[in-house]
Amino acid sequence: MKIWEKIKKQKPHRIIGGVLIGAVLGYAYYYFVGCNSGTCAITSNPINSVLYGSFAGLVISFK
Repeated sequence: MKIWEKIKKQKPHRIIGGVLIGAVLGYAYYYFVGCNSGTCAITSNPINSVLYGSFAGLVISFK
């Protein structure tokens, strides 16, 4: 099954919810855990953490 067909079968609120929850959890991870040295690729910048969390939420929403 092609990915586009799978996206069309999903309900939009499930995808949007997954992305939003992932973004919030990504920011929470940045805020509470973070990176003290500033050399961590994902957690040194809140934008990177939110994008990574959003992508993870998108992937998980395709259950």
